[in-house]
Amino acid sequence: MIATWYAVVSFMLIVYVVLDGRNFGAGMLQWFVAKTPEERRQVIAAIGPLWTWHEVWLLGFGGTLIAIFPRLMASAFAGYYLALFLILWCLILRGISIEVGGHINDRLWQGYWDFNFVVSNFLLAILFGAAAGNVARGVPVDAQGDFSMAFFTNFNVRGHVGLLDWYTVSIAILAVVMLAAHGATYLTLKTEGPVHDRCERWAKYLWIAVVPLSLAVLVESRIVRPDLPGRALSNPFWWIGLVVVATSTIMLISGLATRRELRAFVGSNFLIVGLLATGAAAIFPVMLRSTLAPENSLTAYAVASSPTTLLRASFWWPIGFALAVFYFAFISLIRPGCPIFSGTHRACRKRNALNFPRATRSRRAHCCGIDETWLQSRRPAGHSSSERA
Repeated sequence: MIATWYAVVSFMLIVYVVLDGRNFGAGMLQWFVAKTPEERRQVIAAIGPLWTWHEVWLLGFGGTLIAIFPRLMASAFAGYYLALFLILWCLILRGISIEVGGHINDRLWQGYWDFNFVVSNFLLAILFGAAAGNVARGVPVDAQGDFSMAFFTNFNVRGHVGLLDWYTVSIAILAVVMLAAHGATYLTLKTEGPVHDRCERWAKYLWIAVVPLSLAVLVESRIVRPDLPGRALSNPFWWIGLVVVATSTIMLISGLATRRELRAFVGSNFLIVGLLATGAAAIFPVMLRSTLAPENSLTAYAVASSPTTLLRASFWWPIGFALAVFYFAFISLIRPGCPIFSGTHRACRKRNALNFPRATRSRRAHCCGIDETWLQSRRPAGHSSSERA
């Protein structure tokens, strides 16, 4: 049962990285693929009104981790305190940038929030990449199962390590480039005109850059963790992950070469899924490896809740998962102007924008890439007076 719950927790985190990772990538590339305010609104429209829902997977991951692996959560939250708060502030800054940026039709105002939007997404990609590097490398867990880390120490990968060293920085760089490539692939599917053409070029360049970076990280991982893959060779999920990586790579290359955007995007999604699933299977059952002494490492079996708690969780988790999926489908279908389910073509977005409620018109017009001036000019002559009445 513990192995099953490990798979569930890993699944929730992987889904979040895939869904919100494309938003990170699109945000990082906004300055490079969008040159005018109208083009930048296309990038915001690609992220769409559903971007907040993606963070539900992150919350669900944290909640499940507390219930199933409480000791791990207690140790990791204390040890990663600084990094977790940086992630929290970056998520807040990104949300404010999306929500507030379109409220005032002023070039300076929108430029300032565009800057915050790009920087916050860039930092989030770095922080999540560094976090993945810390999980792979290990942390200085003591005999009591606790640890604390500075931002960096001597950049060594053994002993009392910090959040950043040459290995975690390498994985952070790989994460930035891969998520940017993922975001560019997504934008080719959701944009048009010059933005689409620039995204198509950036997607090819970035995916090419991913190849040498991935090879470098593989070599470094062999140096840092000579014990891997180890037990993973007998883990069927590790082999399944490798098959997914190989298949999705072929699909991605084929989609980019033939300009089949949906195929390339599906390949991009499953490539990230396969890489993360392979990594999760490789380190199991160790969830936090100790860089001080191997016997101090925290395994899934040592930090799990009692059998009674696990049994109770097996009843409420499927219900919560079903509600989350239903809610996603519900808001996707009823939310006016959603660029994912209502079409991304400009005419389609503008037609849906005419149904925006007045109270939320400015924010939602900005999120869907619509100029509010155009929206106001298309309202029927007597509509504003009836709304005021």
